[in-house]
Formats: sequence, structure tokens, C-alpha cells
Amino acid sequence: MFEKQIGIDLGTVNILVYVKGRGIVFKEPSIVAISVKDGKPVAVGKEALDMLGRVPDTIEVARPLREGVIADYWVTEAMLRYYVRQIVGRYRLFSPELMVSIPVGVTSVERRAVEDAARKAVGKNAFTIEEPLAAAIGVGMPIDTPTGNMVLDIGGGTSEAAVVSMNGIVTASSVRVGGLKFDEEIAAYVRRKYNLIIGEQTAEQVKIELGSALPLEEDLTMEVKGRDQIAGLPRTIKLSTQEVTEALSEPLATVVGMVRSVLEQTPPELSSDIIDRGMVITGGGALLRNIDTLMTQETGVPCYVADNPMACVALGAGQALKIRQALERSRAYD
Repeated sequence: MFEKQIGIDLGTVNILVYVKGRGIVFKEPSIVAISVKDGKPVAVGKEALDMLGRVPDTIEVARPLREGVIADYWVTEAMLRYYVRQIVGRYRLFSPELMVSIPVGVTSVERRAVEDAARKAVGKNAFTIEEPLAAAIGVGMPIDTPTGNMVLDIGGGTSEAAVVSMNGIVTASSVRVGGLKFDEEIAAYVRRKYNLIIGEQTAEQVKIELGSALPLEEDLTMEVKGRDQIAGLPRTIKLSTQEVTEALSEPLATVVGMVRSVLEQTPPELSSDIIDRGMVITGGGALLRNIDTLMTQETGVPCYVADNPMACVALGAGQALKIRQALERSRAYD
């Protein structure tokens, strides 16, 4: 009863940490700056992100997670330990309970890598939960009832859709398309059309300022600075929402296709519940303008964006610790 209960959304782009009784205490980029000489972390989170593309060869700035799974085990473990220490301190009398989100459909090896990294950070009381299930809990869906609840989580590295009922996932699918892929497509579009090379952070800023899943009635524009691919000199262009919508059409079509495949696999009784209740969209990708309208048009299912969509998975992971035994009975865990 004295240990802290912590839920972590271990995302490709951002890491969010929820603590019972305190809410979301951290929202930081899941990125680490490492010294090439000794391999030790130099900076974590926002401080490391500020170094991206601006450091000498002696420092490497890297994302330890790619497409929702661990790409660098040691750095992920160091990052988890850093955030846990920020919450509970270096010396603690009671080991905290930790629930970490993982993408749906990961292999047992990938799941075990997350569990091992989490346990080395906090001790034995570390567990994992699938992101769509955590998102459904965080949104407040009645997942413990025999009714169909559908959630679409568009994260930084992956997008996942799942139908949840009786504390478990009935059917689910995922694609390795998310916010980072959206940024890449915007940068590739600008390079093709204008021969201008822009950075990762610039592409993300364009997505935030101009991004829309459908054309807007009133086109927005912004100036974008980059390096001319031919002359090699700095240059500024003007981009519009219509162009960004065009750039995002292909990755969004992939997400729509994945959602349709989940709906096709859903039992008819649960399908009728989903038509009545609708589908909730969570994750950073839910903040893209008109994403709910696009999904409604393409699937025929009423869609709506959750309140505070980026926090849903972390909130649900923390709250899942209270019902962990019920989730285990539904085989939500290996």
C-alpha cells in the first residue's frame, strides 16, 4: 500500500509518466544524447531533443525506440531508470509498481525486452500492457462489460486499432505508420516538389501548423526554411495546407486500411455496439485536423477524438495496475 503506482507510455517519440494521485508528471521526448567516447548518457528528453542535428561527432543523439519497440536496450533501460528516479528518488524503502505500454502484436522477445528493462529500473514489480487496451482504460471505456469498445491509437511509430471487451482485446491490428512517418512524408514531398531539404523538427512543425487529414475550407500557409538541394544554400518557400494534406494522403490511407481490417474481423454482435458507441481516437496523431472526419467517412463508424488524447495510454497504464488480476484472467498478459 506504500509503493507508488506508475504508468508509462513508452512511445517512439514521447514518453509520458503517470503517477497515482498526481496524474501526468512527465511528458518528455523519448530521445537520449550519448557520449561516443564512453557511451554514457549526456542528456535525456527535452534537453537531448534540443541537441538534435546540432551536436559535434563526439555526441550521438538517438531514439532508443523505433516503431514502438526497443532498438537500443541499454539506452532504453537508462532512460526508464532516469525517469523512475525522478519520481521516487535514488533510495527507496518500497519498490514502485510499474506498468509499461507496448504495441499490440509485438513478439514475445520484444515484450520481454521491455519487461526486463522495466524490472532493472524498478525491481520485480514491472508489467506490460498493450497500448490500445491501456488507451481504452484511460479514456474511461467500460472494458469490463461484454460490449464492443473500439479504439484507434495513432502514436509516433505505430498506429493500432483494437476492439476491447471483457477486459481483453478481441481483435486488433497495427501498422508501423505514425507521427514520424507523417514527418518523413512531408520532408520527402518538399524535397520532390521544391528541391528543398528540411530537418525532422521543421517537418514536425509543418505538420502541427498546417497538417490536416482533409482539405480545409480556408487554406493555411507558412514559410518553411531549408537547404536548396541543388545550390546547397539556405532558401525559404511557402507551403499550404493543401500540399501537406496531399503529402499525408498515403500514410493515412495505410491507417484507414488497417482500421478496416479490424472492423472486418470483428464479431457481428460487437460490430453493432461499435456502430452505436463509435470509435475513439487517441495518441498524438489524433491531434491532426479532421482525422476523426476522415475515419468516419472511410469506415462508416462514428469517430471522435478523446479528451487529452496524448495522455490516454499513460493514464490507462497506471489505472490498469488496480485491475491487473482481472486483465491477467482475460489473458491480456503472457
